[in-house]
Amino acid sequence: MDNYGSSPSHPYQNPYPYPPNPHPQYPPPHSDPYPSAPYPYPYNSAYSYPYAYPQPPTSSHSGPLDYHRPAPPATSHSGPLDYHRPAPPATSHSGPLDYHRPPPHATSHSGPLDYQYRPPISYSAPLAYPYQQYPPPSPISQAPPQPVLQQHSSFQYGSSHYHYQHSTAYPPAETTPHDPSRVNSFSKHHRQASAGSLEIVGITNHDNVIEPTSSHPAAYPPLDDLMSCVRLSDNHLTAPSDASPPAPSVSSLPSSPSSATYDKQGEFRAYPNSSFSSNWEEVSHSGQIVPPSHSVYSHFDSFNGSHHGQSMQIVPRQLKGSLKVLLMHGVLDIWVCDAKNLPNMDMFHKTLGDMFARLPGNMSNKIEGHMKHKITSDPYVSISVANAVIGRTYVISNSENPVWMQHFSVPVAHYAAEVHFVVKDSDVVGSQLIGIVAIPVERIYLGEKLEGIYPILNANGKPCKPGAVLRLSIQYIPMDKLSMYHHGVGAGPDFYGVPGTYFPLRKGGKVTLYQDAHVPDGCLPNLKLDGGLSYVHGKCWHDIFDAIRLAQRLVYITGWSVWHNVRLVRDAGYASQFTLGDILRSKSQEGVRVLLLVWDDPTSRSILGYKTDGIMQTHDEETRRFFKHSSVQVLLCPRSAGKRHSWAKQKEVGTIYTHHQKTVIVDADAGNGTKKIIAFVGGLDICDGRYDTPHHPLFRTLQTVHKDDYHNPTYTGNVAGCPREPWHDLHSKIDGPAAYDVLTNFEERWLKAAKPQGMSKLKKNSYDDALLRIERIPDIVGISDISNSSENDPEGWHVQIFRSIDSNSVKHFPKDPKEATSKNLVCGKNVLIDMSIHTAYVKAIRAAQHFIYIENQYFIGSSFNWNSHKDLGANNLIPMEIALKIADKIRANERFAAYIVIPMWPEGVPTGAATQRILFWQNKTMQMMYETIYKALVEVGLEGAFSPQDYLNFFCLGNREVVDGAEDGSPTAANSPQALSRKNRRFMIYVHSKGMIVDDEFVILGSANINQRSMEGTRDTEIAMGAYQPNHTWARNNSSPHGQIYGYRMSLWAEHVGGIEDCFTRPESLECVRRLRAIGEVNWKQFAADEVTEMRGHLMKYPVEVDRRGKVRSLPGHENFPDVGGSIVGSFLAIQENLTI
Repeated sequence: MDNYGSSPSHPYQNPYPYPPNPHPQYPPPHSDPYPSAPYPYPYNSAYSYPYAYPQPPTSSHSGPLDYHRPAPPATSHSGPLDYHRPAPPATSHSGPLDYHRPPPHATSHSGPLDYQYRPPISYSAPLAYPYQQYPPPSPISQAPPQPVLQQHSSFQYGSSHYHYQHSTAYPPAETTPHDPSRVNSFSKHHRQASAGSLEIVGITNHDNVIEPTSSHPAAYPPLDDLMSCVRLSDNHLTAPSDASPPAPSVSSLPSSPSSATYDKQGEFRAYPNSSFSSNWEEVSHSGQIVPPSHSVYSHFDSFNGSHHGQSMQIVPRQLKGSLKVLLMHGVLDIWVCDAKNLPNMDMFHKTLGDMFARLPGNMSNKIEGHMKHKITSDPYVSISVANAVIGRTYVISNSENPVWMQHFSVPVAHYAAEVHFVVKDSDVVGSQLIGIVAIPVERIYLGEKLEGIYPILNANGKPCKPGAVLRLSIQYIPMDKLSMYHHGVGAGPDFYGVPGTYFPLRKGGKVTLYQDAHVPDGCLPNLKLDGGLSYVHGKCWHDIFDAIRLAQRLVYITGWSVWHNVRLVRDAGYASQFTLGDILRSKSQEGVRVLLLVWDDPTSRSILGYKTDGIMQTHDEETRRFFKHSSVQVLLCPRSAGKRHSWAKQKEVGTIYTHHQKTVIVDADAGNGTKKIIAFVGGLDICDGRYDTPHHPLFRTLQTVHKDDYHNPTYTGNVAGCPREPWHDLHSKIDGPAAYDVLTNFEERWLKAAKPQGMSKLKKNSYDDALLRIERIPDIVGISDISNSSENDPEGWHVQIFRSIDSNSVKHFPKDPKEATSKNLVCGKNVLIDMSIHTAYVKAIRAAQHFIYIENQYFIGSSFNWNSHKDLGANNLIPMEIALKIADKIRANERFAAYIVIPMWPEGVPTGAATQRILFWQNKTMQMMYETIYKALVEVGLEGAFSPQDYLNFFCLGNREVVDGAEDGSPTAANSPQALSRKNRRFMIYVHSKGMIVDDEFVILGSANINQRSMEGTRDTEIAMGAYQPNHTWARNNSSPHGQIYGYRMSLWAEHVGGIEDCFTRPESLECVRRLRAIGEVNWKQFAADEVTEMRGHLMKYPVEVDRRGKVRSLPGHENFPDVGGSIVGSFLAIQENLTI
């Protein structure tokens, strides 16, 4: 029951570099053609802001923003800003205070500023400075820091959830238009978001742990109350201290957007804008240039997901007008450059410093120590669309003028009214909201690059501090402009694989694809491939056994579970007598380095003779004890959060999440007396319950093959005579350069896990030097040699390795987050993340031209587009991308089909709360996809001719056996699940697969489920491979490829259906879709019938009803699972948590 459930937050919404930035030095926004688009952040319904949104640059400004001179230097201004011409009323500016050239040195300055311009970035933004020479301003007194209520919350990755809270001043959540009605036209792709009022909202902060949203209005007073050092009047924005001299006039702003709102009376009081020097230096109060502490141009393809942890934050909502909620499907390309004049949120430290300052001088100095340096905010920026965090900058410590220069290129498939840039202060126990910059999607929807300097606003639409601004650039690139998705998954000889990943595409090598742990000879039909070849059905556990047996240098194994007592070979012969433990001990005695890296289940323990098996029954302690006195080294590896995470976050990660990778790495014969590395990657753990064949027996092997290997966690209590749980899985063997990347993953994980912790630092650790350094072993061929020797094989493969993992689980990730771009890592709070599995899935789905076939243990995602529970945090894009792919094909009048095979219910007791919740989220995912497809049919007028199930179908697997003879069975209650299962002789086949085939030319296999915990990167650790044969693609052949991937899919369908039909060669065709659905319906009726009959095929239509309008509901007469009970559509009765998404 590995990866049981999933959890809700998504740091991902991580940056996906589509396409990759061609400029290695990551130039500033204006000089870069921005090939990608930003990630949509639809904050529930349209957020009502008490300010007007900036209009496109071509529009004229509604106010007299015609200044003769540029804005004065960056400062906290304490007096009226007397411009040469009268300025409009005091305002909250949501439009870009965009300078044609960046203002000079950012500073709080007490002397003249020499504004010699050396441009780090040129601007095409609305408010263009003609940039005459600034006259030196009069000395400006710096306003004191503003006290702000500390908001403590612990960090959790995933989507920010903005739950509207009950408050004495604001309406409850139910009164807020959470789900604006959509227009039934996909050509317009928009919804109308109704206007609302300013509201306090409890948001699932991506920095917070799972807690119910607080609804106490007094817990977080309005930000105006917190800004006690700022006085707001009808027409003046002043600070409580000395007034500053008037600022110089500024010149005309020809293309300034109409983005400011005005007070009832008075003028536009523009606050001083931070000036930026070409070298991004900070100027000290004495006028001396000081090198910045964070002056880095880094390009982060960051995708930090949303969290389900909740806290109070104040999010503004639009007061007037309505915003269009538009569908953004493509890429968002974003630069978050820098911010100026941020408020000091660390008021505790300031208060402490003030208290020390009142002490006698010498005593104060001794106590303060290093407090001479100002302690202030630690800012970072989260980019959000549709309640999903799609990117985030790294944290810059102790800076009110942070410089990020961070680039994000992220895929989006969201309905959104705005893209939100949420500026936060990172704290030890969470984060505090500083303010928000909201960019209406309408402004960028036509592809215009929007760049400028924007005020950071609080809940009242006022600047969080006078002069607080964020400089950014954003551009949306729709799918029809992204040519990389238009020609298939592996198009062309120069195809460079999935961009923006940790491991590159490796060319050359061989791949063997496996279905189930074993396929007996003659079990499946012969399949002919191109070139006169025949498809060979692999025998997975046989091949793993032989690979270990023949290894001479190393055997490295990772697993969620590894059981020493499992038998890999169960055919007749001597090999069937040996267990995994036997062969590993034997190899280690021969001098082979044998290392096992196994997840340490926190519920299994062996202390002073007291033993607990653990909830998940992974045998981790049992396996460790078995090898204790041998030379086999077993490292039990807990899933740990970093030391800098909060206590609650550490407990959540350690308790809920797992190390889920399944790999076997060995050396193999490379000819001429040399060795090479090969690797097995997929969904099969080497443990009990996994051995099965395409026949998937229930009862017939209980006394033979599965006599000592019974596994069925559905039942509690007496299981005598009950059916075993059949197990269907996918796996692969990689022989080529990509196998060395799998080895690198093992080495990085081992080095991290073997690092001494706590008391173990005091004793000699035997794990730290256990890894072989293969570069020092002359007979092992290196990765470059293996690449050169295998790239020209006409039946060769190109392979790429992907992962979901973070820096808490691997060594050699950069310690400085600013360097993470060199590794294509996502930036999270206190962690770097590899989310390339999700990247690979999105890339493959977007490039699909004909069909998608998926087998996966879970299928949950894109909750931002559900009709309810939008804030759940299951924000991976995969379900939405499939639905939008089908919708696009419908509008183009082209055939496309998606087949998704999932288990009948998640492993475990189907009536249990967690299982029911997973089924409920799964049902919401199905519903969203079918509704999207139906609306596309309506748009083109085909809803009468076709139904959504003509394009998308969900299936499950099951089996039924007649009685062969007398069978044992202990008496149990007549209506218990055990008794009913024995009577009706049926059970589901558990689909544990984690794979996808696209157009018979590309395959992804690995350990990752389609849910948040597998895709997010900060939850379960995962590994996968993506592969294709360059000589067997649509682009190469101009026809359906019939290579190994085609043979693999046809072999899987032969197993599931019980044979092969001609229409299966055209899976996108309406004939094939309807035929498979008809077969599935017949098989379900046979499975659910009272009469016990032998099932020839196992594929069953998933037992829900989908009407022509895409509505998903219970199948009449089959609301619960046969024999075992539990609602098929699931139920949700408890609080949201991170376990089940």
